[in-house]
Parts: sequence; C-alpha cells; structure tokens
Amino acid sequence: MLRTIVTALALVAAGALHAQTPPPDAAKGKRMYDCNQAADPKACEERRQKMRAAYEKARAACEGKQGPERGECMRVQMCAQAQDPAKCEARAKEQAERRRQAMQACQGKQGEEMKTCMREQRGKPPAKQ
Repeated sequence: MLRTIVTALALVAAGALHAQTPPPDAAKGKRMYDCNQAADPKACEERRQKMRAAYEKARAACEGKQGPERGECMRVQMCAQAQDPAKCEARAKEQAERRRQAMQACQGKQGEEMKTCMREQRGKPPAKQ
C-alpha cells in the first residue's frame, strides 16, 4: 500500500515537473500494470481502486494550486492517507530529491538522450549532501 502511494506521488511530481504528451499510438486508459497477470487479480484491482480514490481525493484538495505548491500539496494529502504517514513523507521527499538530482544531471538533454540519461541516473545510488 505504501509503495503504491509513493509511486503515485512520484508520478504526480513527475507530471508537475516535466509534462509530456502521450505517444500518438498509446491506447487511452491503458494501464502500466495489468492486474489480470497478478497472483491475486481481485486484490490487485481492489488496491488499484483504493489508490485511485485516494488520488482523486488529494487532487480535489489541491485543486487550484500549481507547480511545486501542487506537488507538495499532493504529497501531503496522499501521505496523510497512508498507514504510516511519517514513513510515506520521508520516502516521498527522498524520491523527489533523487529526481531533482537526476534532472539536474540530465539538464539540456532532450528526447531519447534524456530518457537514456534518466535511466542511467535511476541506477545510481543517491548522492550525499
């Protein structure tokens, strides 16, 4: 559950920081993970629905906010619904910092070069400050 919340937060932050349009051939509503292939499809679908409801609630609470303020609001709202809000907050902040470092390392790159750079940065351990 916590991993799902943190993943959703990362997606929200990624969208706010780097908006991209989907590829033209992307099927509308296509999922990144198919619950039909899960060990327990029913439980997977229930988690997905619960996560979607939490996301919609957070989105409604953060309506009208933009940029970093919206990302912060979404993180707070999503983590408030987690089983362990403090742990969720810590993980979300850590992931946001890693993404910031990766974006900084890949600055000035576009397209496939940017994708390759971001993949390379994802495999690196987080930098100490």
